[in-house]
Amino acid sequence: MPLQFANARLVLPDGITAPTTLTVAGDHIARIGGPVKRAIDLAGQYLAPGFIDIHVHGGAGADFMDGTAAAFRTICRCHARHGTTRLTPTSTVATWEDYLRFLELNAELLHTDTGGARLLGAHLYGPYFHPPAKGCHPAAQFLSPQEQQDAMLLAFAGRGLRTLTVAPETPGTEALVRAAVQMGLLVTAGHSYATFEQMEAAVSWGVRHVDHLFCAMSDRARLRLSQPYPMRGGVLEATLAQDELTTEVIADGVHLDRSLLLTAYKLKGPDRLALVSDAMRAIDCPDGEYWFGKAGAGELIRRRGNAGITLDGAGLASGVMALDHGVRTFHRLTGAPLHDVVRMASLTPARILGCDREFGSIAVGKHADLVVLSSELEVQAVYVDGVKMSDE
Repeated sequence: MPLQFANARLVLPDGITAPTTLTVAGDHIARIGGPVKRAIDLAGQYLAPGFIDIHVHGGAGADFMDGTAAAFRTICRCHARHGTTRLTPTSTVATWEDYLRFLELNAELLHTDTGGARLLGAHLYGPYFHPPAKGCHPAAQFLSPQEQQDAMLLAFAGRGLRTLTVAPETPGTEALVRAAVQMGLLVTAGHSYATFEQMEAAVSWGVRHVDHLFCAMSDRARLRLSQPYPMRGGVLEATLAQDELTTEVIADGVHLDRSLLLTAYKLKGPDRLALVSDAMRAIDCPDGEYWFGKAGAGELIRRRGNAGITLDGAGLASGVMALDHGVRTFHRLTGAPLHDVVRMASLTPARILGCDREFGSIAVGKHADLVVLSSELEVQAVYVDGVKMSDE
């Protein structure tokens, strides 16, 4: 029998419908509206598209850098419980061997049933940072662009590598970016102290996205430390000013306060701003110390409430809350319409990755990735390709 929902308030990209019916046939959405047969009565609850997390490191005690298929599956199950139906496994600064193992596991599991959120491809994040802007990442093995080494990593472009983050100010980055773009990768700027002009150059090479806005990046104040006048813009100002660039925010209520979330929303808009978790392994875990990156080889951080902090308490260290928390928090703090907030957690990240024809919104013909939300935006049920996910 087809899967059918009745009395569902559909969260569409441009608004929310009155209670209606949605029918799923196989793994795709078949019909909106029409007769009701043996339907699941949602009694006016929201039916939203599954969330898509394009920046996520771990969850439920596991990290994608742990180097096992079991860790990947644990993380996918964890995030599915929170409404995420598709994600891009995101690496941390690590050793060369760990980078390769991460990419191999992503390729192995890319088109498989993970028991939770499905993989959309790997986000290679860490090798090409500007080391002083590393944030909480381990001081393991940063890489400078080098042709032979780059070619070995980019060879995974045909095997599931989807996104590559770079610091544009690093010598040799232009050739790496142009090669990655030619292979169809999304290239992003992150953990960078580039100037506005260096970011303009990066856009001309093909950089189209900037990681976690306001975090681990240069701005006027930081660049003034090296040149008092004339004051210059950095990665932050370039991201806000250039329409070619999309970006993302960690909307956990800890990384950024209301003023910064509202600034990002007003200046970039829901089509160019995505919500991400930037979550590490401490999601769904009690307060305590956890490895960010590979267990025993990454960086120890502390979960305290809804925040991940460095052991000295001086700075934030990744996220410890999933995207459902980000949706609720962004909506509550900014007052943005719910359909815009859900769009930033679903259709916008799908567009950023170039897979919005298949995922990211409720439309006939798209994958039946669906989340039932209560009036308080709490996750009630999650469906991936029309199959209900376990809440365990």
